[in-house]
Amino acid sequence: MERLDLYKCDICQNMVEIMIAGGGELVCCGQPMQKIEAKEYEDAMLEKHIPVFVKNQNNEDEVRVGEVLHPMTDEHHIVFIETISEDRNKVQLQYLHPGEEPKMLLNEKPYKLLARELCNLHGLWEGKSD
Repeated sequence: MERLDLYKCDICQNMVEIMIAGGGELVCCGQPMQKIEAKEYEDAMLEKHIPVFVKNQNNEDEVRVGEVLHPMTDEHHIVFIETISEDRNKVQLQYLHPGEEPKMLLNEKPYKLLARELCNLHGLWEGKSD
């Protein structure tokens, strides 16, 4: 277990992010929680889930979910976008709701970032900045 790992309960769907790694086992609803592994590759025929780093029309750094933006309907949407610095010391998190664009402006851009996003249907995905 490491700082910023994500775990999910298979029964109630609670999700936790590790803030400070310690010992022991995470348990929810009487059973161990499962570590969520991010996907990094997608079939060209599926919706686009990989977070991408771009400059928007105002020349601001942002993360978008998919080169073609991911759908944001009640049935199928992005729950959050999170960026993590290479040294894992800075995190930026934005929750999203159906109807919003799956984008997040970056407060600051360290040299390298990891972005991850959670799709309510297809799970956790990640992408890296250049």
